[in-house]
Amino acid sequence: MKPTHIEHIGIAVRSLDQAIPFYERLLGTSCYAIEEVKDQRVKTAFFKLGQTKIELLESTDPEGPIGKFIEKRGEGIHHIAYAVEQIEAALEKATEEGIQLIDQRPRKGAEGLHIAFLHPKSTFGVLTEFCEDKSK
Repeated sequence: MKPTHIEHIGIAVRSLDQAIPFYERLLGTSCYAIEEVKDQRVKTAFFKLGQTKIELLESTDPEGPIGKFIEKRGEGIHHIAYAVEQIEAALEKATEEGIQLIDQRPRKGAEGLHIAFLHPKSTFGVLTEFCEDKSK
């Protein structure tokens, strides 16, 4: 279950059109990808900072997870994602450690990654995501 690095930090925003120019100025880099993940009802925008990415998340449905998050908590940090090797084994290890899973099995995420979330009730209030790049 040992992560190799922070894959990305997810930030919920109301509008990518407004947030992207701000983050481009703040980070001094351009957004390199925008992608819609239909089954998660979200549109994403990515920035690269060294080995870590910043992922902006805009809801495409007010009843989707990001829409509900913004309605309840407002814009801000949504989750932290760790890169892992063998995501299935990482989920098994997390279960053995007594960590509650949101995703029992990996699913497809943005940028073709395989992802799975750990419940914040088991991670000191932080929504935590495991990511594996199966293309490597």
